[in-house]
Amino acid sequence: MIKRTAIALITTAGLLSAGAAFADRPGAGWVTIEKAIEIVKTKAGYVEVYEIEADNNGYWKGEGRKADGVVYEFRIDGTSGNVLRDQKD
Repeated sequence: MIKRTAIALITTAGLLSAGAAFADRPGAGWVTIEKAIEIVKTKAGYVEVYEIEADNNGYWKGEGRKADGVVYEFRIDGTSGNVLRDQKD
C-alpha cells in the first residue's frame, strides 16, 4: 500500500509540474484531459485521479480513488466523453 501511494504521489507530481506525459496522443476532436478528469469526478464519483493517459484505441484510461478509499480504473471515450469502464483495480 505504501509503495502504491508513493507511486501515485510521484505520478501526480509529474502531472502537475511537467504536464501530462502521454503513451499516445489524443486524437482530433477528443475531450481535453482536464475535461476527462472532470467527467470521472462528476459522473463516476472519483475524488482523486492518480494517472490518466491517451490510448491509441480512442479513449482516455487511468486510475484513481473514490470516496470509499478503493482504487479504481476507468476508460473514457475520447470523443463522446462517455465512461466506458469503471472497475476496481
